Amino acid sequence: MCESAPDKRYGWKGWRDLPAPRIEAAAGPWIDLSHPITANLSRIPFFPQPVFRKIFTKPPTNSNVTEIQMVVHHGTHLDAPCHFVTDGPSMDQVPLDRLYGSGVVWHIDKGFRGAIGVADLERATPRMREGDIVLIDTGWWHHMSTDRYLDHPFLTAEAAEWLAARGAKIVGMDNSSPDQAHHYRAKDYDSPVHNTLLSHGVLIAEHLTNMTVLAGQRVEIMFLGINIVGCDGAPARPVARAVR
Repeated sequence: MCESAPDKRYGWKGWRDLPAPRIEAAAGPWIDLSHPITANLSRIPFFPQPVFRKIFTKPPTNSNVTEIQMVVHHGTHLDAPCHFVTDGPSMDQVPLDRLYGSGVVWHIDKGFRGAIGVADLERATPRMREGDIVLIDTGWWHHMSTDRYLDHPFLTAEAAEWLAARGAKIVGMDNSSPDQAHHYRAKDYDSPVHNTLLSHGVLIAEHLTNMTVLAGQRVEIMFLGINIVGCDGAPARPVARAVR
């Protein structure tokens, strides 16, 4: 789940020219990195409560039909650049090759409100390559749907700049935001991680789960968000598997 931010010095800088995604030799089963969507998942408090209801049921009708009302940033999802960058592309304008490919899963345990900085990224293994999807397992997914979940670790502004400069394609975390939790922010906090990554065409994935089994490995990832015209994000069911 993402938070609104003032539109300051950030602007759309275009898609970086990255290596084409490769399908590598992978071992083991696909791991589901998404939380099952329910109305009770942790959410930013100022987002409306999701609603799921059956508008038709069988019987008496001849089919079951469910209606969903929720923000696209509820549950496991991707942020499109236009979520924070006013002149950035929407979800339907994201090239398909930005949504799959090779990457790394890093376990970085910083605990309650811990700041993940450049030194933490530089120590992480295996090393990222240009064009990688970078997923950070902080272990915070264990706190989903508890009061502790919104007191999550976060990336520093310098860490976001480091990831963008090295050609990350997607940066994903197992919590509600790569920026500081909204209830701890100074009044002039401008969500530097969202703005830096999205302005450089680095998509953001939030509310990931089940990454621990893949931590410390290179992986093959599919992160296919729903193709919604004009939308600032999309629910997704990402999967990953280890590369030999």
